[in-house]
Amino acid sequence: MKTHNYHLDHLQYLETEAIHVMREVAGEFERPCLLFSGGKDSICLLRLAEKAFRPSDIPMPLLNVDTGHHFPELNEFRDRRAAQIAAKLIVRTVEDAIAKGIATPTPGEISRNRLQIPTLLAAIEEFQFDCCVGGARRDEEKSRAKERFFSFRDGFGQWDPKNQRPEIWNLYNTRLNPGENMRVFPLSNWTEMDVWEYIRKEHLEVPSIYFSHQRQCVRRRGQWLPVNDLVPPKPGEEVRDLVVRVRTIGDIISTGCVESPADSVEDIIAEIAAARVTERGSRADDKSSEAAMEDRKKDGYF
Repeated sequence: MKTHNYHLDHLQYLETEAIHVMREVAGEFERPCLLFSGGKDSICLLRLAEKAFRPSDIPMPLLNVDTGHHFPELNEFRDRRAAQIAAKLIVRTVEDAIAKGIATPTPGEISRNRLQIPTLLAAIEEFQFDCCVGGARRDEEKSRAKERFFSFRDGFGQWDPKNQRPEIWNLYNTRLNPGENMRVFPLSNWTEMDVWEYIRKEHLEVPSIYFSHQRQCVRRRGQWLPVNDLVPPKPGEEVRDLVVRVRTIGDIISTGCVESPADSVEDIIAEIAAARVTERGSRADDKSSEAAMEDRKKDGYF
């Protein structure tokens, strides 16, 4: 009798693992949503959801918290991609949250990262979501590395790194009391390189700002920041026309650009392989300490 041995390569294993987690979410939760920004990680997440549930509709809406400081290219891609797969896209803005008194800016504070927290928690309350599926990876930074696949949040949306549930033999404790919710991260075991290898393998479209393009930048805090209405050059700062791209996309005020000629996925993969700086080293909002990032997560950050 002839037997067949099936061996999954690295990407196939990660894909299978993530699809299993996606299906666990659909089977265990009544009102899940998928956090979709249009960034490279959420693009992979969306493809995995398609593979997990097609030909049926994806059984959860897409949710995006828009700070009002997004790159225009990112929002255009987000809206177009959601329309392509006929997914319901829910967008909640920090601007509206401020107007309704949900979020309160601190005088002089430019970044809206902190204001994403009450905006997200209000959206969870509005739609009674019991689970939010996100694209966070453990290799991004130290507080992310403390996450499990299923990250329990209490009735205030808060995360306690010392109170994570065990995940033995791929068995997940999804029990929730009223008002509690779960954050789930199917890409937990992926790296930046894995994400780009998967984008290449699946021929996935990504926003144009991931590839080299010409942009005016200023040097600030050791990195190139894009010049725009929110980041005007300060007196004495030199504005340079550079060929740059972004590795990870946050607010336009904090996303650093890297000088790069990479204009294809293959070029990006080669560049990452040779990189000596971490992916999120180009994010000004991640220059803060690990403790500060962890505090944001404890308050309900993604």
